[in-house]
Amino acid sequence: MAEKLEVKLREDHGTRKARRLRKAGFVPAVLYGHRRPNVHLMVPAHDLEAVIRHGARVVRLVGAVEEQALIREVQWDTWGLRIQHVDFARVSGRDRVRVTVPVELRGESPGVKHGGMLEHLIHQVELECEATEVPDRLVVSINELDLNQSITLGQLSLPKSGSIVGDPDQIVVRCVMGAEEVEEAVAAAPEREPELIRRKPEAERETEEEGEED
Repeated sequence: MAEKLEVKLREDHGTRKARRLRKAGFVPAVLYGHRRPNVHLMVPAHDLEAVIRHGARVVRLVGAVEEQALIREVQWDTWGLRIQHVDFARVSGRDRVRVTVPVELRGESPGVKHGGMLEHLIHQVELECEATEVPDRLVVSINELDLNQSITLGQLSLPKSGSIVGDPDQIVVRCVMGAEEVEEAVAAAPEREPELIRRKPEAERETEEEGEED
């Protein structure tokens, strides 16, 4: 179920007015889409930050408007601490949207217990799905990830209507040998002569020695 945000209409526009709103604890916002007029809104900063912190992408706007909306873009201050502006895009249940969601690893990899090292290569995934099925995050279980094994984008569990945007063969996480294990494996490997230095057969050496005596 989409999280709820109570919004109010924003009559005054401009940089100075927006600055006053932020000081009063509100974030300027705009709602657009579905070929309908844009609506300028303001939303309590604390509520908006909580929704974003929870990872929500689709919200239900109540108060000045009654709409389901996708959090399309969030503008932060220079330090990334406070939200300066937010764009909401109107969506309905059947609308397909493209979103970027975080990837979260859960569980314990048997490969790590065997001396391996976990490499989390992709931390965010872009996907397409119906608006009502947008996930907060994609959870990847590593409980069966053993040494020298990997999990790709194509192996992730997606919403029913979801599809990955990108190469499904890209590796999300893998378990590889640690540096110490690699050194031990190299040290334990039998020494081999360089292929360019070839031992001559015994018969060939004897023929050369006879030729020198003549």
